Amino acid sequence: MTSNDNASGDHLWQQVRREAETAVAADPVFGQRLSGAILAHADLGGAVAFQIGERLGKTESERAQFARVAGEAFLAAPELVEAASLDLSAIAIHDPAVSGFLAPLLNFKGFVALQAFRVSHWLWSNGRRDLALLLQSESADTLQVSIHPSVRIGTSVFLDHATAIVMGAFAEIGDEVTILHNVTIGRKGTPAVRAPRIGRGAYLAAGSTILGDITIGDFAKVGAGAVVTSDVPAGCTAVGVPARLVNCPQKIVA
Repeated sequence: MTSNDNASGDHLWQQVRREAETAVAADPVFGQRLSGAILAHADLGGAVAFQIGERLGKTESERAQFARVAGEAFLAAPELVEAASLDLSAIAIHDPAVSGFLAPLLNFKGFVALQAFRVSHWLWSNGRRDLALLLQSESADTLQVSIHPSVRIGTSVFLDHATAIVMGAFAEIGDEVTILHNVTIGRKGTPAVRAPRIGRGAYLAAGSTILGDITIGDFAKVGAGAVVTSDVPAGCTAVGVPARLVNCPQKIVA
């Protein structure tokens, strides 16, 4: 992580704190929650670790354990905190209903699920696979987002609404991808082949299913309810069951 990365993450955290302080002044009752969730933490990593613990844990002990594991990951791999900063910024960019960073940090379960995944992937990559799978299981149970720890996900990713999202083992998700609710990304066949690869800036609409050893190209779109089992070239849109290509760039159509 570069010094510029650190600066961008620090700037976002200061903005989050300012939003929290303004909210505390306007609503002291809500401020009691903000004191523990935001103002008690020194940085974004601490606040995100707290959110992971609060969302995944069912008991006080579990909440503390999950927050501690996330904090350990963020301390060992600061790039995870920068990824969280970029993901939070992506929500502010792509969601017209959002006017700041505080609300999605506190209330958007897709953001928390994605950061919990990043912790589970770090655990998986460092040989702690049982704990990684436990985080996946708890995220699926409490947040309705199940992402296998072996999946690779870029930054500035937005899980919008984030209900009934499933990403199977070894899928790859590029930077700046938007995924709506009820999306499935996984392998198919017996034995299962490679998982899908989703390119930068792709948009996967609600209810879409992407299966098999295929590539969804950069800035491609998959329409609502589409079932995709073959490649979607960059810039194209796939719609229908089975999916067909529409609105492709002229050079691809030709």
